[in-house]
Amino acid sequence: MKDRVRTMMTKPKKFTKIYDDLRTQIVNEKLEYGAQLPSEHDLVTMYHASRETVRRALNLLVSEGMIQKIRGKGSIVIYQGVKEFPFSKLTSFKEVQQNLGITLETEVKLLETVRAQEVPAVQEALDLTNNAVLWHLVRYRKMDGRVKIIDEDYLVEAVVPGLTETIVKNSLYEYIEQQLKQEISYSSKAITFEAFGKAEYEAFGQVNPPYTATVRGVVHLKDTTKFQYNIAKHIATEFRFVDFSRR
Repeated sequence: MKDRVRTMMTKPKKFTKIYDDLRTQIVNEKLEYGAQLPSEHDLVTMYHASRETVRRALNLLVSEGMIQKIRGKGSIVIYQGVKEFPFSKLTSFKEVQQNLGITLETEVKLLETVRAQEVPAVQEALDLTNNAVLWHLVRYRKMDGRVKIIDEDYLVEAVVPGLTETIVKNSLYEYIEQQLKQEISYSSKAITFEAFGKAEYEAFGQVNPPYTATVRGVVHLKDTTKFQYNIAKHIATEFRFVDFSRR
């Protein structure tokens, strides 16, 4: 009798089985980004479950950012897979693409110079005087026409002179190391999860949940000079942390 009670208590609920099955299909890309899930009516038939049970499973997928319910269309897959961007090694974005075997387009949204005193958090992080000149650049990293990462950088102009849109679109680190003959050594990074603001909605569009995994880092040369402050914003559901980074 006790064994029977224990079995009844540990038997998984029906909605979790439906959730696990659909989630596995989405993660393994049997149900790809943009695909429409079977209707609630069809899922009820497929899983021999009640409509309420099916809805519980679908709501759980919605809460995890796997699907989005759209009036008149049903449930659409919005999960786009996760790429592991390496943080245990300091790597240029161009090298990341080569190592992961992916192709992303870089769009330069902004390239300007500012005074350090205009960005107090960056000034403090890089230990700069008020009048120190910084390059300020914003780049979108895109895959299949969709923005995957917003990269915002502040670089000390005295260390990294002569930037152009062509240089920052191609490879910033390649320019620094091969043209300027500077040796990039290491960086320290911190990760926070932050709600979308206007800039994020503009870049990423409507995403559920509307949060970014934001990585802020300070990059040093071999002689320990701080020369770069980077803010990389990833869609939270597509980000996986793979620590102190060394070139």
